[in-house]
Amino acid sequence: MTQAHLLIRAGAVRTLDPAQGVRRALAVTGERISALSSDADGLDHLIGPGTEVLDAPGATVLPAFDDTHTHLILAGHSVHDVPVHRARTLAEFLELIRERAARTPTGAWIRTTINWQEANLAEQRLPTAEELSAAAPDHPVLVKRGAYNVVLNSPALRLAGITAETPDPPGGVIERDAQGRLTGRLVNAAIALAERLLPPPALAERIAGLHAASQDYAATGIGTVRDCAVPVDDLEVLRAARDAGALDVRVRALVSAIGLTSVPEVEQLLDRMEPWQAGPTDEWLRVWGVKFGIDGGIEAGALEEPYADRPCYHGTLHWDPDTLAEAIDRVVARGWRVGVHAWGDRGLRTLLDVYTKVLGSHPDLEPGTLVVEHGGLATAEQRARAIALGVPVTVQHPLLHDAATAQIRAWGADRVGALFPLREWIDEGALLAAGSDFPVGPYGAMTSVWGMTTRQTVAGPQGAQHAITRAEAIALHTGNAARLLGESAQRGSLRVGALADLTLWPTDPLTCPERELAALRPLRTVLGGRTVYPAKA
Repeated sequence: MTQAHLLIRAGAVRTLDPAQGVRRALAVTGERISALSSDADGLDHLIGPGTEVLDAPGATVLPAFDDTHTHLILAGHSVHDVPVHRARTLAEFLELIRERAARTPTGAWIRTTINWQEANLAEQRLPTAEELSAAAPDHPVLVKRGAYNVVLNSPALRLAGITAETPDPPGGVIERDAQGRLTGRLVNAAIALAERLLPPPALAERIAGLHAASQDYAATGIGTVRDCAVPVDDLEVLRAARDAGALDVRVRALVSAIGLTSVPEVEQLLDRMEPWQAGPTDEWLRVWGVKFGIDGGIEAGALEEPYADRPCYHGTLHWDPDTLAEAIDRVVARGWRVGVHAWGDRGLRTLLDVYTKVLGSHPDLEPGTLVVEHGGLATAEQRARAIALGVPVTVQHPLLHDAATAQIRAWGADRVGALFPLREWIDEGALLAAGSDFPVGPYGAMTSVWGMTTRQTVAGPQGAQHAITRAEAIALHTGNAARLLGESAQRGSLRVGALADLTLWPTDPLTCPERELAALRPLRTVLGGRTVYPAKA
């Protein structure tokens, strides 16, 4: 056999392939796994002058993990922003903005990172426009939390032309206090009033941001990301990053249809996606399909019963169901797949009605073409419907971990304890795959595994009866994820001929103490035979 360019001797090579079981040595030649052995020294004949040999008798090898619902594009943007996610109090939060203002030219925009929750600050509230103006009086400030909430200071409100008399845009909210005064907060579609004013970063800055963000994903054991809201214009940014060798994870992009409300708008989006259907297969960057949202999130998921904190409120549906069915019909007719955000039980019920209608028009649609993103509050009846329809579901415990306090406030403890019923989904036969939903939750392979097996959150354990085993949780990020993406022939397990996408861990994640699991990081992440973490100096 040809000499290997990488040979690993480990305490355990967990192939996750039933035909292979656990091995002790693994060889990589080029982009693929070339040999496995149950003897730690059984592949030594493949060592040559150019072979890198890793002796790690206490370490464990696993496939690289997929994050099947995350937002790499947003992570790339955040690299250069004020790191307010490090703050634990509003005073710390505002001080970080004050420090950035001191070294930013007067009049230039200041933006924050987005992966934080106000409910996790000591004060459990957002900063106000007045507080932000005091911290940065000479700069427009845009504080963003997640994808759909923004707070502006007074200079930013002036630049956006927003006053107390400005009407709410369709699908958005300009928040006012009890006296009708602006708080600075914009929700959902209203955030576009401010974000359209931000100067676009240079391409080199975008590539640098994606490089840093993808390195950070790889440092947690993530090898492939399914980015679930990529603006169509950013496909070219991803291509430029790919061409520059700046992607340290494989990317499967869902082009965002968030904010669209009509079939003609979706048709225009599909026209712009058309060039991405042709050409050779790229293992590093692919467009997976289109992302829709049928309901809101933490503050606006569509529920059958009223909110705990707003007795007359049931959340919001963003689409007329018949119109969404027609839009999805156009997408699948053009050969694309569809993922739809559904958070509340009414949102999921309505989405399953939509998918039933689409499948009635396309009875031979390839399994996995239609996917439920989140399916957070899923009743037994809804789970049975999804499974009968053959619709996979992506689940994200890190989202629940970080958002639990805010979600309990909105929905009450009982409904939050019922979120992500993983035990039931698996026992009933669903195809589940796991992710983080960064920036709402933190990304990280073992962070997610720890959460799914313990059900721990910032508000304590939620729904312990829904916990799954470590082996099951790892499968949701590896073999199941590869099935969701239609890439089982190439990835998801360690076998001869498969892509050499693997991770090397300092201890065995299946048996290490629970207290070590959440913070566990790999010693190495390898994709296609190339070490992407640690990065070369």
